[in-house]
Amino acid sequence: MSNDSAPSRRGFLTGALAAGGAIAGSRVAAQTPDPAITELQPWMQYLGDGVDARPYGTPSKHEAHVIRRNVEWLTADPVSSVNFTPLHELDGIITPNGLCFERHHAGIAEVDPAAHRLMINGLVDKPLVFTMQDLMRFPRENRVYFLECAANSGMEWAGAQLNGCQYTHGMIHNVMYTGVPLRLLLEEAGVKTNGKWIMPEGADASAMTRSIPIEKAMDDCLVAFKMNGEALRPEQGYPVRLVVPGWEGNMWIKWLRRIEVGDQPWHHREETSKYTDLLDNGIARRFTWEMDAKSVITNPSPQAPILHSKGPTVLTGVAWSGRGTIPRVDVTLDGGKNWHQARMSGPSFDKSMHRFYFEFDWDGKPLLLQSRAHDSTGYVQPTKDELREIRGENSIYHNNGIQTWHVNERGEAENVEIS
Repeated sequence: MSNDSAPSRRGFLTGALAAGGAIAGSRVAAQTPDPAITELQPWMQYLGDGVDARPYGTPSKHEAHVIRRNVEWLTADPVSSVNFTPLHELDGIITPNGLCFERHHAGIAEVDPAAHRLMINGLVDKPLVFTMQDLMRFPRENRVYFLECAANSGMEWAGAQLNGCQYTHGMIHNVMYTGVPLRLLLEEAGVKTNGKWIMPEGADASAMTRSIPIEKAMDDCLVAFKMNGEALRPEQGYPVRLVVPGWEGNMWIKWLRRIEVGDQPWHHREETSKYTDLLDNGIARRFTWEMDAKSVITNPSPQAPILHSKGPTVLTGVAWSGRGTIPRVDVTLDGGKNWHQARMSGPSFDKSMHRFYFEFDWDGKPLLLQSRAHDSTGYVQPTKDELREIRGENSIYHNNGIQTWHVNERGEAENVEIS
């Protein structure tokens, strides 16, 4: 493994001074008057809006392009479809609420919290019904977790398809959830000794259900009503949803209305014909809940080209694992011939996104960019070919293979695969 060091700050500044005081890639030399400095801009001369003009804050109009986006041909109808988080426009690890990807099976349920109830029934000592106010009286916790759809990167099994990390990896977000540990609600109802599974059910028109082992339910699951400090958005399950840390997003039931306790899994649609991994021999793996370690370089990438000429360049991306933390990410600029350890930055939470950076001097020649995540269990993110040797190409779900971007001399990036 190559351990070439990133350019030092002193070297960066020396190079800038040698270029006449202009950072490499600047369009205007320092000696040329810059109107942005020498002339008064409109916003410097007039009063702006007052504090009451925007009672719920919105992004700058100059950021209007930073939105979730759909792929029209991906599904037959947008009511049962998905849109994608613009990962290439974000930094840090927290996804703003308005940019968290959506996956619906019957559209967005607009639920009145005053009329909403959560029932626990089945193999319990006393069936219970909770109002939202009832839930608020239980001890609550704050946890930062990623939520990833099992179909994230699913179009890439047979080769490079979608051009942009928003589309190849954007079925994921990472937020702070506030909620009640599910364990406390189940303990209140009293799970019988033969209660081994739970079946959460959503209140939308699809009545989404999944089977979850009681061990997971009693471990780290939350019944959440807030994300990033404010109430859940309707598209994220308002007023209450299930949080199943590290496990595939289809299990995180939105608009949660009922939890049944049983003695065996239910084998409903979403865990039989869907959300199972079809292998080469036609047999499907079931109950592959955990999301394996994965990463993607978000910049440079097809939607975020290099906009400067050769010189100091910042590469960044995100990594995550459903089994723990990400202590290390390696990156390569030449398609895997040489690997460099990236710089991890920001908090490292269990089952959460991690941000990495790699600073380097770009020589203006083509690049083959990849990232490779290592999680806290020792698992190392595989190549796509390594996955295919085991899984074939029939699957839709759980593709955590290494992603490759080709960057040309103009800084433009493209989704490619290399053997």
